[in-house]
Amino acid sequence: MKKMVKVMKALSDPSRLKIMKALQMRTMCVCELQYTLSLAQSSISKHLKILEDAELVVSRKDGLWVNYSLADSPENPYASDMLNLLVPWLESAPGFEDMMDRVKTADRQFLTRNLFFFHPEIAE
Repeated sequence: MKKMVKVMKALSDPSRLKIMKALQMRTMCVCELQYTLSLAQSSISKHLKILEDAELVVSRKDGLWVNYSLADSPENPYASDMLNLLVPWLESAPGFEDMMDRVKTADRQFLTRNLFFFHPEIAE
C-alpha cells in the first residue's frame, strides 16, 4: 500500500506532472528543467527526489552532470502501471505547449555558460 500511495502523491502535483512531460520528451539535467519550468533549482531538485523515490524517474551521473529520465522499468508495479497510463495522457494534455517549446530550446551548455557570466562568484 505504501508504494501505491507514494506514486499517487508524486503525481498529485502540477509541477511534477510538468517535469514528467518534459522528461517524456528527452533526458534533462536540473538546469534544463529549471529553465523549462521557470522554477528555482531547489524546487526542481525536491520534485525530482519525490519522483525518484516513487520510481517514476531515474538519474544517471555523466561526469559533472546528473541526467534525469523517465524510469524504463521500475520495480514498483504501481509506478510501472502509472507510467504506462501517464505517457499517452501527457501526449495529448492541454496546457503544455509553451513548456514544450522551452524543452526544445533548453541547452545546458548555454545555460551554465550564462550563469557563470552573470554570476562569476559561482565558478570560484
